[in-house]
Amino acid sequence: MIKIMKYGELPNSEIFARAEQKIDVEAIVADIIADVRENGDEALRRYAAKFDGAELEALEVSQAEIDEALDLVEPEFIEVLKKAAANIRRFHEKQLREGFRIEEKNGVVVGQRFTPVDRAGLYVPGGTAAYPSTVLMDSIPALIAGCKEVVITTPPGKDGKINPAILAAASIAGVTRIIKSGGAQSVAALAYGTETVPKVDKIVGPGNAFVAEAKKQVFGVVSIDMIAGPSEILVVSDGESNPRYVAADMLSQAEHDKMASAVLVTDSMKLALGVQAEIEKQLCELEREEIARASIENNGKIIVAENLETVIDIANEIAPEHLELCVDNPFEYLDSIRHAGSVFLGRNCPEAIGDYFAGPNHALPTSGTAKFSNPLSVDDFIKKTQYIYYTKEALAEVADDVAYFARKEGLTGHARSAVIRMEEE
Repeated sequence: MIKIMKYGELPNSEIFARAEQKIDVEAIVADIIADVRENGDEALRRYAAKFDGAELEALEVSQAEIDEALDLVEPEFIEVLKKAAANIRRFHEKQLREGFRIEEKNGVVVGQRFTPVDRAGLYVPGGTAAYPSTVLMDSIPALIAGCKEVVITTPPGKDGKINPAILAAASIAGVTRIIKSGGAQSVAALAYGTETVPKVDKIVGPGNAFVAEAKKQVFGVVSIDMIAGPSEILVVSDGESNPRYVAADMLSQAEHDKMASAVLVTDSMKLALGVQAEIEKQLCELEREEIARASIENNGKIIVAENLETVIDIANEIAPEHLELCVDNPFEYLDSIRHAGSVFLGRNCPEAIGDYFAGPNHALPTSGTAKFSNPLSVDDFIKKTQYIYYTKEALAEVADDVAYFARKEGLTGHARSAVIRMEEE
């Protein structure tokens, strides 16, 4: 049963504690990366046989396989994917930015340009569940940014095929290059390239501990988006919410992963008890009951505080991936939420609508990193380049200042480069 804690009656170390899955995968992942760097496609085929039970000839999905997948997926789901993709495009197109240019009277020009990375690699998980939503959320911002090529890697089934829903989502998003490879090996392939897999400039997408560790190890060779931990939901509510709805929203994230986190913070003990009872009732109705129950036991909790102001302070300290603000006038409190990946406002905005349909990205910072990092966006696929132009006359006006500054840092070569043109005069 989910724990109920009274804020102020327990040490904060216990209130904010979270169980963590301790798996030492560093050495295993390092060996996999080295193997892929040395053996390329042959290593990817070996790992597909070992981990996925798939004997692969071609690593890349063919257009015929994509066409077959579109025929296999229900037309109703194709329409839902198209609606979701339209919402995601509309939201992310607003994120595009223009550069700027500042021109001074003396001829000095400074500015900044925005250019996309040339090639983006998107990891899409497989295993216990397939996530066509991840395909849309990761690929659409990359394409809007203007990446010349977008490459998806995702693990195959034992039949050597990719889940049709993933291929359908890729087609709707506009991605046609899809590689049958999962795990740390696919991250290595994207980072270093193989005979089939092109080397990319940035890797994004969630994954298990092996994928997260691989992203850590290849960072610097390529850029990455974030190290995503297990999913999290935190519900902030006064005593007026329906406990059935709150319990359902918490379980929507608990069913993701045994180490996922579902937390309610409220000023109402009555709501806390109601949600506690509802979680027990609804757990039995879930197909993924075993996973959700383990999540609730590992990291589920209900924190009761004396007032809503304290409730919001607790939420900011936790800095969750998803935060539901279940009050009647949520916009009045929105500015008080300083740390959260995505905020869901009101009593009729379940987190699931953000996972699939509303448009804002569902790739969000976890494990408290919302205090300093951001949701996936078009910016993740954009580089900033600065530029500077000085006329000879403009340089003459500041050369002595630049040289003086450089000498204060002990860099006489810098100083000389600033004044040498003046000496020639």
